[in-house]
Amino acid sequence: MTTVSNKLSHLDDSDLPQMVDVGSKAATRRTAQAQARVTFPADVAAQLHGAGYVTPKGGVFTVAHIAGVMGAKATSQLIPLCHPLVLDKCDIDISMPGDTALITCTVSCQGRTGVEMEALTGASVAALTIYDMCKAMSHDIVISEVRLLTKTGGKSDLDYTAQVQA
Repeated sequence: MTTVSNKLSHLDDSDLPQMVDVGSKAATRRTAQAQARVTFPADVAAQLHGAGYVTPKGGVFTVAHIAGVMGAKATSQLIPLCHPLVLDKCDIDISMPGDTALITCTVSCQGRTGVEMEALTGASVAALTIYDMCKAMSHDIVISEVRLLTKTGGKSDLDYTAQVQA
């Protein structure tokens, strides 16, 4: 269980938003992995499995994969006060056992701040893309459980994978 300090790092002494100064931190290898779930109605899942995950818009998982990488790379443009990072690697893995697509985004860089937001953004954008690619089939598609699985580098390493049920 992690604790939150009383002083939020993104607020200055006057409680105004600020970008955290990471200039004095040592650059270290940073990694993070996040996951999102997209759950389909049974008939839509069956259609996707039967069609090889292709809809009239194209290959659902192929497009979602590219979108997830693009989302991870654009995180600092989307999340206020987020530092721009040069990513060394961004992998998007999408599997669909049954009615649920599981998206895992793994990101790494050499930097002064973590890549958790990039991993979460990559997984989220891939999930949103899957929804967009499939919404003509149903609007009863549910995106859920966007969560951090692991992070390494910096002050502490975290591993939540044991808490995640596939």
